[in-house]
Amino acid sequence: QVEVEESGGELVSAGGSLRLSCTASGLNFHDTSMGWFRQAPGKEREAVACSPWSGGAKYYASSVKGRFTISRDYSKNTLYLQMNSLKPEDTARYYCATDPIITTADGLGAVNCQSASGFWGQGTQVTVSP
Repeated sequence: QVEVEESGGELVSAGGSLRLSCTASGLNFHDTSMGWFRQAPGKEREAVACSPWSGGAKYYASSVKGRFTISRDYSKNTLYLQMNSLKPEDTARYYCATDPIITTADGLGAVNCQSASGFWGQGTQVTVSP
C-alpha cells in the first residue's frame, strides 16, 4: 500500500524560508517521479516543482524559479521542497504526489509538469504573512 505524507508547513513572514518534507512508502522511490503541487483558496491546483525518477531535468513553475528547490534523500524515501524568499502569494496547501507527467523539450529542460493518476498526501498548509 502506497502512502505519501507531507510535513513542514507553517505560518511564516514574507522573506522567510521553509522546508517541506514528503515521505513515501510502499513504492520504489528510486523509480518513481515525484512532484509538489499547491492549491490556494479559489484557485486551481498548480504544479510547483517536479523531480523525474531518472534524475533528469527538474521542473519549476516560473513563479518559484530561483526561490524553491526540489530534492530527494533516497536513503529516507523523502522528497523535499526548500522554499526561500517566501511571498504572500505562496500561501497555499502544498501536496506531494507520485508519478506526475513531466514534459521536457530539447534545450529547454523540463517545461511542464502535470498531475496524473498517482498517489497524493493530505497536504500541508503554508501561510506567508505580509
